[in-house]
Amino acid sequence: MAQPIYVKFEVPSELENSALEALELSRDTGKIRKGTNEATKATERSTAKLIYICEDINPPEIVAHLPPLCEEKNIPYIFIKKQEELGAACGLKVGCSSAVILETGKAKDLIDDVINKTQALK
Repeated sequence: MAQPIYVKFEVPSELENSALEALELSRDTGKIRKGTNEATKATERSTAKLIYICEDINPPEIVAHLPPLCEEKNIPYIFIKKQEELGAACGLKVGCSSAVILETGKAKDLIDDVINKTQALK
């Protein structure tokens, strides 16, 4: 099996909570998309502001292509531990494998803060 070309980093829970809060605010005042296909498309088109990737997805191959693609396109991404939490932040009653912020809306400052702290973890 090929080695991933990215390093998975541990996200502190307070940063994860801030990131989920930013996603909720963007959902209400900006524009988000849900699911791995939408996250992949937004990354390939370089329209994504921040990509959310769940850690508890089975099989992991569903989202495994996202971190290297984000690295290649220089788009920030963050790992979320539970798909139920990501789904809830997206306004869903079910889990979500990944999500993307396309327009930040009123969450711009919060997202910038999350991105800066995430970059520092790598």
